[in-house]
Amino acid sequence: MSIELDGAVWRVVEFLHVKPGKGSAFVRTKLKNVQTGNTVDRTFRAGETVPQATLEKRTMQYTYKDAEQFVLMDMETFEEARLNEDQVGAGVKYLKEGMEVNVLFWNGQVLEVELPTTVVLEVTETDPGVKGDTATGGTKPAIVETGAQVNVPLFVSIGERIKIDTRNDSYLGREN
Repeated sequence: MSIELDGAVWRVVEFLHVKPGKGSAFVRTKLKNVQTGNTVDRTFRAGETVPQATLEKRTMQYTYKDAEQFVLMDMETFEEARLNEDQVGAGVKYLKEGMEVNVLFWNGQVLEVELPTTVVLEVTETDPGVKGDTATGGTKPAIVETGAQVNVPLFVSIGERIKIDTRNDSYLGREN
């Protein structure tokens, strides 16, 4: 859940409802600022109301990179949005032209860009595999077409398409 507090959007990470034997109930929360990433602990009294943040999620397609900006197009209105690397976040290393992403807006501001949980990319650089390498024999670094580095099994070679989990940068398998 996301709430508006002190002119910013906060995501509730944890909460605990406490009903002491004496006195009124309260809720202890751990909040994360969506814009800055800071976390704070905050206590709210029972019955205290906090406005829920009105967030808008739009599906947008990454079209191209213009200098230092990433150009995304809204799939419904065909409007363009230009985002810098900070707004795109850690997922920038997996952005590929034509990829659809979800963009979270609050009051016309971009809060975050959500990539798909898995992407399929081609391996452009890695050490060659040696005969006898097996799936359980360890890993080696590989560079994919977007420039991201992922650890892959020893049998993966240049030119193969692999599936990657964007949440933890892990290899999930080969794609045909």
